[in-house]
Amino acid sequence: MTHGTIPTARLAGDGPEVGVQGLGCMGMSFAYGPSDADQSRATLERALELGVTLYDTADAYGAGENERFLSPFFKAHRDEVVIATKFALSIPPGEPTRRVVRNDPPYIREAVEASLRRLDVDVIDLYYMHRRDVNVPIEESVGTMAELVREGKVKHLGLSEVTADELRAAHAVHPIAALQSEWSLFSRDIEAYVVPAARELGVTLVPYSPLGRGFLTGSFTDADQDLGADDFRRQQPRFTGDNAAANAALLEPVRAVAEAHGASAGQTALAWVQQRASVHGLPVIPIPGTRKPGRVEENTAATRIELSEDELSLLEPIAAKVAGDRYADMSFTSAGRE
Repeated sequence: MTHGTIPTARLAGDGPEVGVQGLGCMGMSFAYGPSDADQSRATLERALELGVTLYDTADAYGAGENERFLSPFFKAHRDEVVIATKFALSIPPGEPTRRVVRNDPPYIREAVEASLRRLDVDVIDLYYMHRRDVNVPIEESVGTMAELVREGKVKHLGLSEVTADELRAAHAVHPIAALQSEWSLFSRDIEAYVVPAARELGVTLVPYSPLGRGFLTGSFTDADQDLGADDFRRQQPRFTGDNAAANAALLEPVRAVAEAHGASAGQTALAWVQQRASVHGLPVIPIPGTRKPGRVEENTAATRIELSEDELSLLEPIAAKVAGDRYADMSFTSAGRE
């Protein structure tokens, strides 16, 4: 497909106008094995050329290394990009591989100052609570985040993997611009409660892993066999063993639809996510992650694919047949608490 600038959508009611597809930057320095820094920089630049303006990172990605890596690109294009980062996954001293969820106000303030330093910016455009600590009232956490807005350190607030009730409680304290949750042909649990709540409140949905962490592209069929030892997908139940084999068989209708459009399986999966905006009546801005310019071109081209009702019907049964949870511990997801 040809490469052109993608359309735009507004991030929540008074949020910035951004490309209808963002870029997940985690893999440029974390989770998916070794990366090429020069290639990742070229990916960032190519994405911007194609109209991608929402760039997603987090302080937990490489213990701050992802934010540091992105900083020069953000500074060079500060007026063109919307910077989204996250807090909540704290690294205990002396335990670099462990993460502890923290939403307490002192930690939030510590985290935002650290992110501002690493990013080397005066303000963060979109600041997410990465995961929910159920031991801290969400009103207390969002109240502190709202103070950061009033202090000019943050422009807009976001949440990730919260339930519908948690979203409503947070939104009552301060408007929530974006809700980030996993949403793909393989992961549709948020459609039951979270998506209707977001539509009701005017919150933009930002699907992460819209390509099923690469599985929906067909780039690997078994994480244990196909991916490196340091790739965290080897720890996710649906990508290994019997689950992986069962799930690989579910890609056949994706490939069939892709062939009809002269597209790839990944483009078809992304087009399905992009089309959730019209299906559910709310802004949807997926953030597929990649570190290759060619993949950005492929991903953004998916915004120009329109799936027919018959094609949507063919893809509809897939999620219900997926074997394995999306995480080994689902308690940190909205589905684990609904």
